[in-house]
Amino acid sequence: MLAGMSSDYYVRLEQGRETSPSPQVVEAVARALSLDEEATEHLHRLIRPPARRRAATTDQVSPQLLQLMDSWSTSPAFVLGPALDILAANTMATALHEGFAAADNLARMVFTDPAGREFYQDWERVAHSCVAELRAAYGHDPESARINQIVDELCSASPAFAELWARHEVKSKTQEGKHLRHPRVGDLHIRFSAFTVNGAPHQELVVYQAEPASATAAAFERLRSSTARMLHKNDVI
Repeated sequence: MLAGMSSDYYVRLEQGRETSPSPQVVEAVARALSLDEEATEHLHRLIRPPARRRAATTDQVSPQLLQLMDSWSTSPAFVLGPALDILAANTMATALHEGFAAADNLARMVFTDPAGREFYQDWERVAHSCVAELRAAYGHDPESARINQIVDELCSASPAFAELWARHEVKSKTQEGKHLRHPRVGDLHIRFSAFTVNGAPHQELVVYQAEPASATAAAFERLRSSTARMLHKNDVI
């Protein structure tokens, strides 16, 4: 017996010959595999997808949110879509990511842009989190053309991504610290928070903050002021 079921039933389930396991069976399998709560929910979604398709997602970010983000003059903030596309960014986030060839998709930035490993000083942890977040989004909408496009692209372009994707680890963005290195202002130790956007639950608002009166807060102020000078100079020209 395994996880409260016969070995024959478990083999049929593993081989795909048993396609409608009960919620109790799914819970038993999750316990046997020592899955955490988030991974267990992911397993339920894979086995019993919603009967109705999700509402169509949009890449449009609300004007009210854009205005709010622009008011944060010393905190980088950006909005992510389900496939980790950067849908919008304030001036500080754009300046923060200026070393990347294209700051348009977080997963690409981590795995295929040469700047990724220098920018993310704790690259291994960031890479694990990035793939687990993308896996969670895939569990919510496995038919998403955009998510599948990004996954296929990165599996081909990055052996590191392909290896992590094969682990089937699941994680949503919450709050954590990051160690970044910016080409203009140097090392940054930031606090990272992510919030679901009301009215667009497939979008996430990500905000980077520095501890008050810290070296990172001073670096953020240098980044803000130097970026403002550059933008002003360009406007004059």
